[in-house]
Amino acid sequence: MKMKRAFWRKNDAPASCREVGQVLQIYLDGELQDADAALVAAHLEDCRHCGLESAAYERIKAALAQPMPEGADPEAIESLRQFGRHLTD
Repeated sequence: MKMKRAFWRKNDAPASCREVGQVLQIYLDGELQDADAALVAAHLEDCRHCGLESAAYERIKAALAQPMPEGADPEAIESLRQFGRHLTD
């Protein structure tokens, strides 16, 4: 898998919330280059807001990857899966 370079990084300054938000899904998918991933990881460690957002995305992705629970409304599950795909676009 080809690792992506974060287009927003011009120096080694700490990443801002906006910058992290722009690449969070790429980071969570493990597709950022190591140097950029380290900057995002450092920001997530220090920023409660971004860390919570990251954790929420991870929980949503994990839940949507699970098999459909017995008795669940298939249309509701598909709607949630579409929402999850929208988050990663």
